Amino acid sequence: MPEPEGDKRRVAVLISGRGSNMKAIVEQANGYEVALVASNKPLAPGLAWAREKAIPTWTWDSQGMDKDVWEGALQQSLEDHRIGTIALAGFMRILSPEFTRRWAGRVVNIHPSLLPKYRGLDTHKRAIEAGDPVSGCSVHLVTEELDSGEVLAQAEVPILPGDSEATLEARVLEAEHQLYPKALAEFVGR
Repeated sequence: MPEPEGDKRRVAVLISGRGSNMKAIVEQANGYEVALVASNKPLAPGLAWAREKAIPTWTWDSQGMDKDVWEGALQQSLEDHRIGTIALAGFMRILSPEFTRRWAGRVVNIHPSLLPKYRGLDTHKRAIEAGDPVSGCSVHLVTEELDSGEVLAQAEVPILPGDSEATLEARVLEAEHQLYPKALAEFVGR
């Protein structure tokens, strides 16, 4: 498969839910344009918000779907919109190695920990249980190995006495909303 030919500044944001990071990326866009919001969940609330903002959307329910078929349809939509960069923002589906290789160096993700610590799920619980003084978030390149690509930017968030998973998650999410748009702008500009 040939490499994507889209303009690096034309960004597709992939979501699976409310799209709070997608909203931050759209509202703080600087040097890039969100040209598509795509989702594997047709009822993802973030899609309605994107449509209200007149941003093109694409969705197809991935549940029970052959990954190659689903990713092929997504790829066609990315090409149709001349996308050059993909930003994963609460996208809860692991992309195939083939798709990841095709888009190598052009897919970024936000993860709610200070990578390389706490890859995967339950990051807030794991940080609290470990007694860490700080947590945070990381923007990183997506590779075939989960949460293992080059870290582009990080923000630290203190873990306060009495923090629960929910209270820590809320503060980390605020940090994500500040970090991700800035890191994305720097990434497309390099």
